[in-house]
Amino acid sequence: MIELLAALSASAATGIRIALPILLIGIFQGEQLWSHVPVLSNFHPSLVVGVLVSWALIELMISKDRTGVRVVHMVQLVLSPFFGAIAGMTVADITNFNPQLLWLIGIISGLLALVLQVVQVGWFYRLKGLPIWAIFLQDFLCVVLLLMAFDAPQQGGLIALLLMWLALRSAISWRQWSAAAPSKLHQLSPLDRPPASEMGNEERLRVPNHISDRYRIINPSDDLSDIDPFRN
Repeated sequence: MIELLAALSASAATGIRIALPILLIGIFQGEQLWSHVPVLSNFHPSLVVGVLVSWALIELMISKDRTGVRVVHMVQLVLSPFFGAIAGMTVADITNFNPQLLWLIGIISGLLALVLQVVQVGWFYRLKGLPIWAIFLQDFLCVVLLLMAFDAPQQGGLIALLLMWLALRSAISWRQWSAAAPSKLHQLSPLDRPPASEMGNEERLRVPNHISDRYRIINPSDDLSDIDPFRN
């Protein structure tokens, strides 16, 4: 159970930033670097260090810029399951987890990292950008989760589960918001409705028939002689 919580903590860190946790894992291993890391152990350490350091700097710097952060989000969404699985399997292997179940740890870790990345991107576009303090909080939480994966796996795993719960709550909130958005037009009174000329085709279709039949939008240039004010 401790090994699973440690893997969840490491994968949650990659769900926030993908390169920085993998870079720190290699640094913590000392001279062995990424020799125990799946896939990355097949490459030369100098190449791995160069790629991870470059992308970690891009994540730390460009994430503060709203223009370039969209490109970073696209790369993170694509690579987060891969790096999340790598981080989870590496930490589980270091903590002497059952080797026959490492593939299961990889699947769970990859899904957790992907879910956290999707939620971050969703809030970014929902709020039209994150405040700078929230971005620094993400960097801090990423480092803390990875440190806890080695030093305090129980606390780190609980934080990862809490982040997963918050992600599910966010998804439910977005679904309720998207379901309630089309019904806002029906809740307006006829006088509060926008003119038909300013409404799109979809908004016109949402106007109830009994309202569209009884109310007519009058422009100053219209001929009012054919209008019966006493008609029901």
